[in-house]
Amino acid sequence: MATFPSKRLRRLRVNENIRSLVQEVRLSVNDLVCPIFVEEGLKEKKSVGSMPDIVRLPLSEISNEVQNISDLKIPAVMLFGIPSQKDESGASAYVENGIVQRTISEIRSNFGDKISIMADVCLCQYTSSGHCGIINGEKIDNDLSIKTLTDIAVSQAKMGVDVVSPSAMMDGQVSAIRKGLDDANFKDVIIMSHSAKHSSSFYSPFRDAAECAPQFGDRKTYQVPFTNPREAMREVEADIEEGVDIVMIKPALSYLDLIAEAKKKFNVPVSAYSVSGEYALVKAAANQGWINENEVTNEILSSIKRAGADFIVTYFAKLGAKLINENS
Repeated sequence: MATFPSKRLRRLRVNENIRSLVQEVRLSVNDLVCPIFVEEGLKEKKSVGSMPDIVRLPLSEISNEVQNISDLKIPAVMLFGIPSQKDESGASAYVENGIVQRTISEIRSNFGDKISIMADVCLCQYTSSGHCGIINGEKIDNDLSIKTLTDIAVSQAKMGVDVVSPSAMMDGQVSAIRKGLDDANFKDVIIMSHSAKHSSSFYSPFRDAAECAPQFGDRKTYQVPFTNPREAMREVEADIEEGVDIVMIKPALSYLDLIAEAKKKFNVPVSAYSVSGEYALVKAAANQGWINENEVTNEILSSIKRAGADFIVTYFAKLGAKLINENS
């Protein structure tokens, strides 16, 4: 006599209504942060060749872009600046009329608190070396670099930023920035550190978009090896001890185990950055007709959320929001 299964898990998948009732992970527009590239001196939008549908914006287009993002109900943007001038010290990163500083002021003036403003705190776009810190000889000067990173964060706070996001992976950057912000009476400005930023080939399209490829060597002396998960957790723990408010795992898709580990191990918000290479791979395959872009985007973002990310910085933010809004 044939035997039949006593447990029929397929009962929970019998139709869309039941599947919705028992759905365990739900992606929301509140889970998304949209990156923006703004370029000093630019007159009109400029496409990023390796990132289809992503553009560099002139300051004059920022309000229109933020309005579009806000209309999609995305709660926050992440700003990256491309200056017109670079030098050894990255001075254009922290001047009062710098491109990111002016962008923050423009958004705050036109949108108030309607949308949260996050800003990258790094030097790679601003230094002639293309490195994330200040060069001394042929090495990155860690302590000189964290002083400059602090100046950048304070300059952004003066313009009204909500969240400063140090991504240089310099030792002690969080404590230095926290002290600098507090001393300047910006105690409410949040620090979201790129705590476990890995040395990854997935950043290549970003370096095209932000014109920040290193002019010599690589970034392996300060970014985390992708082979060292315990070291990544030590970086996260160090940032928490220094007073970080939100930690980040970067990239996201190949590092879901680290997102899950950080969420389990630490009692702080965990963000994830779904980086340019992840975006470019999907776009390239979709443009060839090999995958369904909408379905793959939803699956990727949901997997990052499932792993434990409280929110996701992603170039798919606008598409993801459209898909969520259409199905809500």
